[in-house]
Amino acid sequence: MTSSLTRLAATVVAALLLAACAGSQSGSAYSRAQTRGEMNVRMGVVESVRSVTIEGSQSGVGAVAGGAIGGIAGSNVGQGRGSTVGSILGAVAGGIAGQAIEERVSKKDGLEITIKLDSGQIIAVTQEADEAFRAGDRVRVLSGSGATRVSH
Repeated sequence: MTSSLTRLAATVVAALLLAACAGSQSGSAYSRAQTRGEMNVRMGVVESVRSVTIEGSQSGVGAVAGGAIGGIAGSNVGQGRGSTVGSILGAVAGGIAGQAIEERVSKKDGLEITIKLDSGQIIAVTQEADEAFRAGDRVRVLSGSGATRVSH
């Protein structure tokens, strides 16, 4: 039973890591649907930059995996009804813990970049903090396919 629990735990960790990689909000990452599409390019100057946290994903993978592990672990408590109650309580606790773990491991550092466009309009774009921006930087704002990003 212990080896199957270990294998299940390894599978859950792998699934959580994959969930953490999904849904990047990097200014440099493009989804497959965003490629080969036309982007509107506007030029502007960075007014301010503020550090933010981009919430982690809650795809349900963590809750399901945590619930499965908790249910298996809880079933080892007692016999008969004790085993059933242990399974249920273990599944609930594991599901809650798994969801919290998924959200925490997929959380990312981000930037809220406020830009004064050459047209005079002021906009703010939030994206992952994978490129440094400072007030006064001349930047490009690319919009299209449901996303807006800032780049140098």
